[in-house]
Parts: sequence; structure tokens; C-alpha cells
Amino acid sequence: QVQLVESGGGLVQTGGSLRLSCAASGNFFGIGLMAWYRQAPGNEREFVAAITSGGTTDYENSLQGRFKISRDNAKNATYLEGISLEPADTAVYFCNAQIRQIAKSSYAAYWGQGTQVTVSS
Repeated sequence: QVQLVESGGGLVQTGGSLRLSCAASGNFFGIGLMAWYRQAPGNEREFVAAITSGGTTDYENSLQGRFKISRDNAKNATYLEGISLEPADTAVYFCNAQIRQIAKSSYAAYWGQGTQVTVSS
């Protein structure tokens, strides 16, 4: 059973920083694109950042400069760092990964359970 588990959320003051982690576990052949999304109360889930297995990154335009995505392929993990946080960054942050299970020929999307980040004003 493939799982993505996030950690690192919590309460942050305005102007503070965060570092979220997401690790994949289980039996699988490989991991392709890894990404972070977030969902604020009453809003749709929105894209934050993504990173390929080779390290190429992509960001939501409005968040670039304050958020940084990275990954450690040896640990099957991705990380999201954020700085200068604002109350508008309050959301549940979800990890997403394209994972190829053993004996499968294609990649499938997996989601973590989410981790709450609350930025206090």
C-alpha cells in the first residue's frame, strides 16, 4: 500500500516561516512529479509548487519568492519551505505525487492526508 504522509504544519505568526515534509512509503517502482497544493476554508484546492525527479521546479506565480520546494529522491520525500507567511497562507497543505507501483506500467496520483498551517495575525 502506497502512502504519502505530511508533517510540519502548525501555528505560525505573521511574518514567520514553515517547513513541511512529505514522504512516500510502501512498495513502488518510482516517483515522478511531486507537488504541494493547499486548500483554505471555503476555497478550492490550489496549486503551490511542483518538482520533477530531476529537480526542475514550478510555482504558482503569486507564491514564487516566498515558497520553495525541494526533494530528496533517496528518501522519497519532498519539502515545502515558506517565508514571510501571511494569514492568507492559512490552509490545509496537501502533498501529491505521481507514483508507479510495482508491476504497473503507468504512474498514478497519490495524495497525502494534509497538514494544517495556521498563520495568526
